[in-house]
Amino acid sequence: MSTSTKLTRYAWLSIAAALVTIGLKTSAWYVTGSVGLLSDAAESFVNLFAAIVALVALTVAAKPADKNHHFGHTKAEYFSAALEGLMIFIAAAFIIVSSIERFFNPQALDNVGIGLGVSLVAAAVNGAVAFILIRAGRRHRSITLVADGKHLLTDVWTSAGVVVGVLLVVLTGWERLDAVVGFLVGINILVTGWQLITRSTAGFMDVSLPKEDNERIKVILESFASDEVQFHALRTREAGRLRFMSVDALVPGRWTVQQSHDFAEDISDSIRAEFPELVVTTHVEPIEDPRAYEDADL
Repeated sequence: MSTSTKLTRYAWLSIAAALVTIGLKTSAWYVTGSVGLLSDAAESFVNLFAAIVALVALTVAAKPADKNHHFGHTKAEYFSAALEGLMIFIAAAFIIVSSIERFFNPQALDNVGIGLGVSLVAAAVNGAVAFILIRAGRRHRSITLVADGKHLLTDVWTSAGVVVGVLLVVLTGWERLDAVVGFLVGINILVTGWQLITRSTAGFMDVSLPKEDNERIKVILESFASDEVQFHALRTREAGRLRFMSVDALVPGRWTVQQSHDFAEDISDSIRAEFPELVVTTHVEPIEDPRAYEDADL
């Protein structure tokens, strides 16, 4: 099974989880009348839409390179992550507005035990699926799956906050606590949405590989350096699941094309032994040519 097929199967799992939790949380809100549970149910509808967007993004990202997209379509995943961040913002706004309205117009809660039980079951479903998605996303470097998993985790935190709020209402008799907890949960969700948008924006801007990866690549290059060979202009970037690097290798001008080619291939093989997903481009230049140093500061 190809990696792209595996990733889309995770997206279908997220869609199934969203459908299940929509049914559970809507039932919990219906029997209790809690604004917190209503907000929780509303976020599950957002989760469903986000899961569908993730499925579309992963399908597009899996397409191979073509005549108009020479480096493939993997950046499609950043659109999904950014959109999920925006949808989290919308869900948080709905929760906050509903909480403020309920704070000024408190209402008694009904059938609390049944509602909380159903809500906890829904939270368990979301928590399990979120763990699976985040683990798979990190393993395959899919920002879409990581974003979808974190989105589901915000739903788990929402459910936890709602359950606490409803229990406090029961214990204290102060009905406005339901609204206060809902408001605080909404603020927490805003933070998650901002983090997703920030990360996806960095991807659009061709952010470099993590510092530790860049440093490891430099160590590998230095193992090939000598009095006759130097390197400069190392550049790296991420594009969804794919990663790219380019470097200038300055070698003796007397080397033949075959020698230079073999040297570049040895470099690529050594780097890809540790970073198999990395597309390595090595530009060979004569070390004696002054023009070889024009981009030395990159």
